[in-house]
Amino acid sequence: QVQLVESGGGLVQAGGSLRLSCAASGRTFRRYAMGWFRQAPGKERESVAAISGSGLFTYYADSVKGRFTISRDNAKNTVYLQMNSLKPEDTAVYYCVAASAGWGARPHMPTEYDYWGQGTQVTVSS
Repeated sequence: QVQLVESGGGLVQAGGSLRLSCAASGRTFRRYAMGWFRQAPGKERESVAAISGSGLFTYYADSVKGRFTISRDNAKNTVYLQMNSLKPEDTAVYYCVAASAGWGARPHMPTEYDYWGQGTQVTVSS
């Protein structure tokens, strides 16, 4: 069983930056692919970014490429999402996710992930 706890959300002006963190429990963190999803009110959940256990492979949604960076520190059991040049349309609840099967063929699919955090709110004002 893996528990995921997100932090770092908040209110920021457009153009600003935030860094989300996700602390994971367990001794096998390095084996898990990790990712971030988000869901805005009235919209479907969407993948934001994902990273393999070693950090060698990453995935980004087109909407965040060049602005967001996913990284991980396996010594700290933590994954990060650095968000720069934030836009009002980035406003959403952001969820940290973990895949016990590791990096799969479809890292953007929610079905790849068997553990989800409670979410952290990110609000970008215009």
